[in-house]
Amino acid sequence: MEDTEKLKKSKVIKIDSQKSWEHYISHATNQKYSVVVHFSAFWCVPSIVMNPVFEELASTYQDVLFLTLDVDEVKEIASKMEIKAMPTFLLLNGGTPVEKIVGANPDEIRKMIDHFVQSRLS
Repeated sequence: MEDTEKLKKSKVIKIDSQKSWEHYISHATNQKYSVVVHFSAFWCVPSIVMNPVFEELASTYQDVLFLTLDVDEVKEIASKMEIKAMPTFLLLNGGTPVEKIVGANPDEIRKMIDHFVQSRLS
């Protein structure tokens, strides 16, 4: 029963404003967490297809903050981060972009996170 409850609760935080972006990026920086952001759009089929994959990654990596952001809802963040296509996955450390993957490629995203998490541990 407990496992079912965990699956229902999303580990991915939806960013819906500049204020919520600043709050979570600041919190992650203070906690020394890395952040992976899924820049998507409700009309973009590859973005929608990636949602369950992103949820699974969020459940796998406990010390990484996973955010999702619809580029049409929070244009200023998408513009600031130079997002040109969806889906785009951006890895941030200390609020600074470290690596970017454009396109729906679960294996590459997993490798990016694995590599970064391992490099932080060593």
